[in-house]
Amino acid sequence: MTDTVFIKDLDCQAVIGIFDWEKQIRQQLLLDLTIGWDNRQAAAGDDFQYALCYDTVAKAVTALVQDQPHELIETVAEKVAQLILGQFQAPWVRVRVNKPGAVANAATVGVEIERSLS
Repeated sequence: MTDTVFIKDLDCQAVIGIFDWEKQIRQQLLLDLTIGWDNRQAAAGDDFQYALCYDTVAKAVTALVQDQPHELIETVAEKVAQLILGQFQAPWVRVRVNKPGAVANAATVGVEIERSLS
């Protein structure tokens, strides 16, 4: 299957980092999600019940990232992947977590992972 649903630059304000000062503030994380999803049934019947609702996914991911502190963006990526696989039953997901401003002379740094149900 090659169908996907994607969300790009999902803006989350999170407590993220290993340093004491980072644990006292919120920092921007930008997430890119590419989710494997068979869109044929939704498209054939123009029927929302068979579509993956990107608004629902975005809200769930934002709540996960913003509602609890994390030290590592690697942890955020893993938790987001598990949320999408578990809650939405997507067969696979690619999660990219960007932390803009983390390195002075780089626009962003981050991690990207791919996970699947199998």
